[in-house]
Amino acid sequence: MAAALRVAVVGSGPAGFYAAGALLKSDDPAAAVDVIDRLPTPWGLVRLGVAPDHENIKAVSRAFEKTAAHPRFRFFGNVEVGSTVSHEELLELYHAVVYTVGAQTDRRLGVPGEDLPGSWPATAFVAWYNGHPDFQELEFDLSHRRAVVIGNGNVAVDCVRMLALTPEELAPTDTTDEAIAAINDAAIEEIVMLGRRGPVQAAFTPPELKELGELAGADVIVDPADLELDEASAAELAADTQRAQRNMELLREYAAREPAGKPRRIVLRFLTSPLAIAGGDRVEGVEIVRNELVEQDGRIVARPTGGTESIEAGLVLKSVGYKGVPLPGVPFDEASGTIPNDAGRVRGAERTYAAGWIKRGPSGVIGTNKKDATETVEALLADARDGRFDRASVDSTQSLDALLEERGVEYVEQAGWQAIDAAERGAGEPLGRPRVKLHTWEKLLHTGRRS
Repeated sequence: MAAALRVAVVGSGPAGFYAAGALLKSDDPAAAVDVIDRLPTPWGLVRLGVAPDHENIKAVSRAFEKTAAHPRFRFFGNVEVGSTVSHEELLELYHAVVYTVGAQTDRRLGVPGEDLPGSWPATAFVAWYNGHPDFQELEFDLSHRRAVVIGNGNVAVDCVRMLALTPEELAPTDTTDEAIAAINDAAIEEIVMLGRRGPVQAAFTPPELKELGELAGADVIVDPADLELDEASAAELAADTQRAQRNMELLREYAAREPAGKPRRIVLRFLTSPLAIAGGDRVEGVEIVRNELVEQDGRIVARPTGGTESIEAGLVLKSVGYKGVPLPGVPFDEASGTIPNDAGRVRGAERTYAAGWIKRGPSGVIGTNKKDATETVEALLADARDGRFDRASVDSTQSLDALLEERGVEYVEQAGWQAIDAAERGAGEPLGRPRVKLHTWEKLLHTGRRS
């Protein structure tokens, strides 16, 4: 029997694990897969991006655990491609390399005051409360009465909801203890979410929107005037089969509700764009402009009307999209923030593939990555069957672990991740929590250290 095809998958989030799973199911050819991640822990945004009170969404990790149990699977955490090991070195060790590194930076608003203290990318806030080891030194000032969240997607809704959770709602989650304490002690009374376009075009999904109305400690406020639709939006709503129609039902329900006098208010606003983030030494408010919707090249776009307003606020979280970052030695398209590819085959790079957000851009939900990764793996396996890989060019006597050990890299294997996982679950169980995360590099590497 021929030796297994050796494949490196760079990135251990959903796209990486779906790609690994599809590769390991192949018997023509059979494949051995090493999944490589910069962090000591796998699962990407399932661990560090999904809201802590969405434990049901994190259940997808059970499928990833089954993939990791395969005898031809290996995990290499704390290994950064570009610094620890190069793309060229991976091509010497593997027949093919698949990049599934996601979209790792935020798109900017491009308005004055964006970098004032108190103005943050939403992803930094999400990473902080989820225990990402790179973000634990951040200090979010929650001592102000009002926070503004700019954006209309599910990440924006997650941020709004996290700021509004009561101590009783936070207690059973795997939010870090530091974030739980900060949110419980916050002085925030009102959270305003700003959407550039109208309610029909909002990117959040009905389950996330519905959850806002179920919060124990926050009233949801929607101005009925914001739900009056222009002709183009009404046509778009009529053509929508599910998401926008259900969103509109929920928003109309919120608009008709009498506030119950809960301690916090969530105000959902539409057709508003930030002109500037105001303040001297730190954020003091947001200058906004009222928009109208117009059709342009077959799309409904927002156009400023000239009507402006100031919203006083001490915290601003920006959630207006994400963008990939280049990897040394790998082609990259700056305009789209993706690795240029054809059905997953990276243009201008031999034996190199892409899947997930770095392939298609930041769109879709966790499950979207399965079809996307499968397409990439099918292309890779077809290339292998067509003889496009020189199987003899990869030295079977060389391995990534030998190279890392030669360089003194303290990498985390699957057994090390299992030790981290067991420690976290063990700490959470007596508290009725799914886990208490280790969230510093030192603790993660110490616990995941090979015996």
